Amino acid sequence: MPDPQSRPVPFRFPRREVLRAGLTGFSLLSLADVLRCQAQAANPNPKERTAVILVWLRGGQSHLETFDTKPEAPAEFRGPFGVIDTNVPGIRVGELLPKLSQCADKYALLRSVAHTGGGHPSGSLQILGGDPDAQDKLHPVFPDWMTVVSHLRRDPTRAIPNYVAVNPIDNYDNFQIAGPGYLGSSYDPFKVFGDPSSPQFQIPNIGLKSDEEPGLRRRVALQAGLDRIRRGLDLSGTMDAVDGFQRQALGLLTSPAAQAAFDLSREDDRLRDRYGRNAWGQQCLLARRLVEAGVDVVATEFDGPLCGRVQNWDDHAVNQHIFEAYQFRMPTFDQAVSALIEDVYARGLDRRVLVVVTGEFGRTPRISNVASSGGGVASRDAGVVQPGRDHWPRANTMLFAGGGIRTGKVIGATDARGEDPIERRVGPGDFLATLYRHLQIDYRNTSIPNFAGRPIPIVSQGDAIPELASGST
Repeated sequence: MPDPQSRPVPFRFPRREVLRAGLTGFSLLSLADVLRCQAQAANPNPKERTAVILVWLRGGQSHLETFDTKPEAPAEFRGPFGVIDTNVPGIRVGELLPKLSQCADKYALLRSVAHTGGGHPSGSLQILGGDPDAQDKLHPVFPDWMTVVSHLRRDPTRAIPNYVAVNPIDNYDNFQIAGPGYLGSSYDPFKVFGDPSSPQFQIPNIGLKSDEEPGLRRRVALQAGLDRIRRGLDLSGTMDAVDGFQRQALGLLTSPAAQAAFDLSREDDRLRDRYGRNAWGQQCLLARRLVEAGVDVVATEFDGPLCGRVQNWDDHAVNQHIFEAYQFRMPTFDQAVSALIEDVYARGLDRRVLVVVTGEFGRTPRISNVASSGGGVASRDAGVVQPGRDHWPRANTMLFAGGGIRTGKVIGATDARGEDPIERRVGPGDFLATLYRHLQIDYRNTSIPNFAGRPIPIVSQGDAIPELASGST
């Protein structure tokens, strides 16, 4: 991707202050409250709009323990787990994925993804935003594909946000690994925090009682008069963002449908059980409800206590015992992802909705053995040597389901040790182009101006993967 040569905006209020200034007139909504609640207002023809659900495995999952097993590799490469057949002859996956093995006819595995971002920030920025830089950055320069879609598909007449983040993809330690970059903060997602499986989980400020609505509208009218005065002093574009937030917030607060979209209690208990009564399972169920309601992009991150001691997929030996970590987390992962895939098909969403499961990179094929930095779930006591795998951007496997693609197949291959692609190598640009194609965006001819007004192509290197096209063979 070309150098954006971006410069800072002359002056911007902090986002929290923008919301305080613009939304004080009605309920002090946070941005998350504002964007989240619009997630299921009426969509006149939702089936005409394609959508993507991204399940993000922060830290980078091991391809060798999941979808690209190497049981014939030397002992210092292969792990202790076996492989199992799937319901598609010739496709095998790791033994820790029994439920996913029985729905392989509904997904495709891309086993030949490679790039140059060896750190969590650079790897994430390459995969999510196409930044070609191999160096880590504190903040993204290029917008991630989710906010690009939000920008290109934004329609002020729709009462629903384009992009909802359920347990958002945002930071890795003090690095921001996703975000709108030069698009600006008005394209941040509507963010949903908390554990959807908790009885206390709720989305605040969704819907109003009928007798509350007239008062709200009077307050909005008064706010608009004050904003006209502020706008005369605004040199930063802040008020444009505030206007958008206000319109969205008003739509959300007056939309009974918004309440329904986020209300998981409306789902059959048996289906909730099928997804798993835990954070990951209910995040996936909520994602399905949102795309069914008409949201274009839902991104959900799998991290936290369900991963083990370090609460992510960064399975260095110093962090945790990688094989104990996979034994601990994979039943939950297997249940949640297989349920999401099967539910998308069962509800007839499989042509419109594309499900993608990936992290920023794979893990080193050669197993390392290093002293643990601390005991806990899936980690031995401090000082005890345990196995791990390190960062490996040279090979990764992504899962794709739905989207009208021809499933039940494997695309690409790595060598006998899982170190490098030997067939059908693809990079971040190819991945992004594939998503844009599904979302009906002309990635070859679409550019977005950066802060300096220079048009930056949304994909500068790469083409959509033909084997993942709708109806492809």
